[in-house]
Amino acid sequence: MRIMLISLAAAGLAIAACSPQDQAAEKKADALEAQANATPDEAKEKALNAEADRVEQQAGNADGGATTSNTPNTSPSR
Repeated sequence: MRIMLISLAAAGLAIAACSPQDQAAEKKADALEAQANATPDEAKEKALNAEADRVEQQAGNADGGATTSNTPNTSPSR
């Protein structure tokens, strides 16, 4: 029970740490993913999922990765 409460508190803190821009981007990406899941057209599904990934990636970069772990590696040595 204690572990569950700690997990819920950590999840709540993580959500609270997200900026309004991050939350809006996550909502938009979720909507795009829902559309992708609902479409019978595979090409459209892939395009919608790619757009959702792009939105999420931009949100991860919006705050320099301060609240997200999906900031892309832009190192020139890659």
